[in-house]
Amino acid sequence: MKVAVIPHDPKWQRAFEIESHQIALALSEDLAAVHHIGSTAIPQIYAKPIIDILLEVKDIGKLEDRASHLEALGYEAMGEFGIPGRRYFRKNDSGGIRTHQIHAFEIGSPQIERHIAFRDYMTVHPEDAQKYSELKRELARQYPDDINGYMDGKDGFIKEMDLKAAAWRSSLTNRANS
Repeated sequence: MKVAVIPHDPKWQRAFEIESHQIALALSEDLAAVHHIGSTAIPQIYAKPIIDILLEVKDIGKLEDRASHLEALGYEAMGEFGIPGRRYFRKNDSGGIRTHQIHAFEIGSPQIERHIAFRDYMTVHPEDAQKYSELKRELARQYPDDINGYMDGKDGFIKEMDLKAAAWRSSLTNRANS
């Protein structure tokens, strides 16, 4: 897989909206919420042009039963794909280029909060978002044909930002409750 990051494209939000509507129709009552996550959801940073979608579902087992509905939209079911409790689906265009990824978790999974906190933290803290953007650009230059090298290179930074995002989110919750 070729690793390429490009400047933020405002069209990504609309692409998410269109796709999330189709997913909501396909999953109907099994779906609790749909979120735009990942770098395409963070303004003004470079990203791989792949729309990451987080689904909150009522019952992860029922999602497996309805995987054919997502397959009808062009998604390939990949199971947990390395993250316990997740169901991962990917979608490519007619040229075989990845365009969308679904990360589905059952309501209450800590992974939901982690992904949303990361996105929101980066949106509110543009200085950290720009550091992330620069890291992604450097890694894409360093590993243009090695997605694993690119992903491994981001791991430490993402873990650091996850901690900052969790602390930030907790401080917001504490202020709201006091």
